[in-house]
This record gives sequence, structure tokens and C-alpha cells, in this order.
Amino acid sequence: MHPYRNLMNHLRETAILNSCAALLGWDERTYMPRAGSAHRAEQLALLARWSHERLTAPHVGEWLSELDAVTLDPDQAANVREIRRSYRRAIRLPARLVEELARVTTQAQQIWVDARTSNDFSRFLPWLERIIALKREEAQALGEGSEPYDSLLEEYEPGATVQRIDSVFQALATELVPFVSRLLEAPRQPDESILRQDFPVPAQEHFGRTVAEAIGFHFEAGRLDVTAHPFCTGIGPGDCRLTTRYHPTHFSEGFFGILHECGHGIYEQNLPAEHFGTPLGTACSLGIHESQSRLWENFVGRSFEFWEFYFPKAQQVFASLHHVRLDDFILAINRVGRTFIRVEADEVTYNLHIILRFELEQKLIRGELSPGDVPLAWNERFHDLLEITPPSDTLGCLQDIHWSFGGIGYFPTYTLGNLYAAQFMEAAQRDLGESELRDDFRQGRFNRLRDWLVTKIHRHGQRYRAEELCQRVTGAALSHHPFMRYLRAKYARLYGVSPD
Repeated sequence: MHPYRNLMNHLRETAILNSCAALLGWDERTYMPRAGSAHRAEQLALLARWSHERLTAPHVGEWLSELDAVTLDPDQAANVREIRRSYRRAIRLPARLVEELARVTTQAQQIWVDARTSNDFSRFLPWLERIIALKREEAQALGEGSEPYDSLLEEYEPGATVQRIDSVFQALATELVPFVSRLLEAPRQPDESILRQDFPVPAQEHFGRTVAEAIGFHFEAGRLDVTAHPFCTGIGPGDCRLTTRYHPTHFSEGFFGILHECGHGIYEQNLPAEHFGTPLGTACSLGIHESQSRLWENFVGRSFEFWEFYFPKAQQVFASLHHVRLDDFILAINRVGRTFIRVEADEVTYNLHIILRFELEQKLIRGELSPGDVPLAWNERFHDLLEITPPSDTLGCLQDIHWSFGGIGYFPTYTLGNLYAAQFMEAAQRDLGESELRDDFRQGRFNRLRDWLVTKIHRHGQRYRAEELCQRVTGAALSHHPFMRYLRAKYARLYGVSPD
């Protein structure tokens, strides 16, 4: 049999194995009894070892070597390029390390929940120390370059480097910090109490599901559940799982959590099913994935035009909104403020939360910061960026699940997603007509934007790396300028300040 066909068959079987692990991971964070954590860790560790063994099997390397002498079409060449990248990374990792990471991080996630709930960093510290040690070992084994953090970043954002990201992030922070201060000093400020009234959870569930369907998430191929930390998991073709969390007296947490995860879910549902298990059937990168969630959550879901259509419907569902004016509601959902929790941060200050984590992770992996010193380092840098200090570790370094599942290198993809989203939205407005798109949203129509995203981004899978995809879709390299143009135009109107 042709080596390419052998490779594809092998990959698809491995992907099915990984989808079993994904389903167990989804269950662990939604419905699994807490007492099952240790057993689930063993299940996931075994599946991780099997998957790693399949990816690093000698015949995979043999097939890749044989393909060096074969002329491939563009789709095949893209698949082989990304498989070769994954293979080279995988063979550098000992199976023992892969299995241990799966075992430790599965248990650590439950410990993190307890530590966060009880505001007790000391409970999580031994697990964080083990995870950082394992991730340092992983970075050393991968050895992608002189910067160890690059090796971990490569897992989530292929081709990205600390040097490239840092140059964009620092330029962004330079403009963001004074812009935040200007908005907070503006005479017009939102009434946050609008969003902190009685919002019955069943009504939130109904309204959120209705909007999710309208923007393009297909529930016959997906579902929506509740969890402590919202996420989206693509199990495979026809099965995409979204989660959110609700608060009975806080509208934004549940609703915008749904919109955010829907962006991920729509991407997963529109990856080409015929390429399942191969790079062409896999999302380009986490930064591009995050661009889709941020685009639907913020660029669409917090827009004036979106709520011109949906606010009357929300008033029908929620009695607490009956006497609220549309303009006041829109200003409230676009509130800018210095907050402690990343997932509750507004789209203006959010990236400062990410820059903090990006900096601390590099120091942890380089050995410049001890895990035990994280709370103090977190609070000091947080104050530098946002001028407030977290009063507890629950509101500080314990707030995110990412370190507990070993996701070192994950955080910067959130800000990359914001930047890509702004650039993609500018391109969509150019291609589809800015005023025409706004009219679409006013009428509750989202199919033209969704179809544009599917054609330009989703259907390509990993045919292109993120920066190349950005260049092809927008005609320009990644930059912070489109994002700042978007913020200045939108928030100048909202807060009554000059956009300059």
C-alpha cells in the first residue's frame, strides 16, 4: 500500500483513540463523580501512552522517509508537513513523561478546584511544583531553540516564538494601559446593576441556546452543559460539546460564555469531516481558534446592532430588563473596569491579564521563578498592569484551570485570538460590506459572516500556519493596530471620549 495511505489510516485510528480520551476529559469536568478522579487519571494516562506509542511507532518514521521521494499534491503536502512536525516532537518525548503528565494533571485538576474553593494555595502548590518540573523536562526534551518556553508554545501555536509574540504584546500594552485610564476617567460610565439582577437560570439556558442556534451552532451535532470552567471539546465529526456556567443574578457570565464557546464550536463543526484525524481536519492553532470565539462573543455579541435585534427578545424573557433602556444595556455589557478575574474582564483590559500570565510562565519554565513564589509575583505584576492587588489567591493565581492541566504556553493564544479576530473582522467588513454586515446583525442574520469564516478559515484546517493564514485572509501580517482601531472607535462612542 502507498505510504501516504498507510500514514492516513494510522492517523485516523489514532485520532479515534484521542477522541475517546477527549470524551473522558469532558465527562471528568462535567458529570464524573468526584471520587472517580484517581481512576480517571489512570484511564487517561493509559490512553495518552497508547496514543504516544502510535504516533512514535517506527513505521510512522519509515512512511515519512518514503514520502520524501514521492510527489505530493498540495493537500497531501500540508498533511505530511504537519505530521512530520508532530512526529519529530513526539519521538523526543519519553513515553514515561507523557504518561506521567496525563496522570498528574488529571488529579491536579481536582486539587485545583478544592484549592480555589478554599482559597488555599498551599494545597495546590505540591501539584504545581510537579507540573512545572514535568513541563521543564518536556521543554528540555523537545529543545526547539534557545528559549525553552518556545517548545511549549509550539504545542498550541505552531511557528510562534516568544520574541515574535512579545514584540506584539508590548506594543499592545503600551497603548492599552493609558487607554484604560482614559475610559475610566470618562464622564459617562455604565450602570453595572443592570446585569446583576434576577436572571433565572432556566431562562438563561433557553435564551442562550436560542442565540447559539441563530449564529450557527448545530445542536443535532453538539450539546451544551454546565461546568466550573467553560470549555469546548470537539469529540469528532457530529459531536461537539460546549459548556458554560450560570449565575442567577449575573447575566453576562452565562450568556457571553455561551457565545464564546459557540465560536469554538462553530469552528469545530465546520472543519472538513472527510479529513478527520489528519491535519487538514484539525484547527489551525489555538490562536486562530480563539479568534473565532472572541469574534462571536465580542465583535458580534457585544455590538450595537446585535442587541438592536436581541434586546427586545431578552426583555420578553427576563422581567428584570423590562424597564431598562437599550443604550444603557449596551453600555453595561461593554463595561470597562479593573477586575481580578480574567474570564470576567472586559475586552479592553483582558489582554493585560494575559500579558501577566505570559510573563510568569516564561519565568517558571526558565527557573527564574519558584512555584512557591507565584502568589507574590502575581500580585506585584498585577498591580503594575492594572493598579489593583488581588485580595486572595482565589481571585489571583488560583483562578485559572490551565496550569492544573499542564497548559503552559496556552495563555498567549487568547490575546493572539483577540488580535486575529480584529484583523479578520476588518477583512470581512471589506469583503462583505461593513454597512451590509451591520444591517445583517440588526435583522438577526449571521449566515453571511459565518459562511465567510467557514470559507476563509474553517475549511482549511492546518493547510496554513496561523500567520500565513492571517496574511492570506487579511492581506497583512498580524498586528495590534486593527484591534486598537476597533477599541478606539467602539469605546469612544460608548464612553463619549475622543477616539484619538
